[in-house]
Amino acid sequence: MGGYALDGSQPTSLRGDSSGDRLLAVLGLFTLDRPGWTVEAAAEALSVSPATTYRYFKRLTRAGLLSPVSGANYVLGPAIIQMDRQIQICDPMLNAARQVMHNLIQNAVERSTILLCQLFHDRVMCVHQVMGRGPQEPVSYERGRLMPLFRGATSKIILAHVPTRTLRLFFAQHERDIPSAGLGESWDAFRSALTALRRAGYCVSRGEIDAGRIGVAAPIFGRDRGVLGSLSFVLPSDTPDEQIADIASLTVAGARTIERTIHGSSLNQPGPARIKIGR
Repeated sequence: MGGYALDGSQPTSLRGDSSGDRLLAVLGLFTLDRPGWTVEAAAEALSVSPATTYRYFKRLTRAGLLSPVSGANYVLGPAIIQMDRQIQICDPMLNAARQVMHNLIQNAVERSTILLCQLFHDRVMCVHQVMGRGPQEPVSYERGRLMPLFRGATSKIILAHVPTRTLRLFFAQHERDIPSAGLGESWDAFRSALTALRRAGYCVSRGEIDAGRIGVAAPIFGRDRGVLGSLSFVLPSDTPDEQIADIASLTVAGARTIERTIHGSSLNQPGPARIKIGR
């Protein structure tokens, strides 16, 4: 990914790290842009010998994390699918959010989508999506797809609650891109914009990710008040302002319900009331 992660750590490197870090670096080579690797190509990319790289590939293949295919290529293996299934069944935030998202979408405006996203290094990842009634264009936020942290309500409301020390690192890394996202041209302006979002408790954006769409998002916090992710509505661009205000209130309420369920204080409590927010 490059640059700094939001915890301030530097990207994984093979040199001087543990064998576990080296195996993770090998897995990190496999991306949508390049899903298949040979041992020789990986060795060159990682600046290690083919013999060492082969040992890593062998260990990962034995664990099911890589699979050999034709032409001496390797791709990600079936263990990744097994892990994804376990996440979908066992992830606390996802389990807490499903019923809330189901309740909210029932009476939402037509062509709406609800997203559950979480922080992942210096990006935001969608972990669940619920689409409402009526025809609608696909939403860019798809499960597993990494999105920028400074565009769209879904990401901005998470960014607003990242610790200041980490925000400084992020600003230094993305200083050229942040002004175009409407978050200020200096550190002070950037910090002020995020402070305003924190005080508001939610974020509304228009057309920043998908043309013709409005995003409304609220943060989801862990027990220690660290931000875990966000709950978002994606609405058609013709949604009236008064309905957007209602949806923002329901989104915030939904996020608080998810938090209470995660923390175990209301495991049997239903999600937000099924309030009609559109025709």
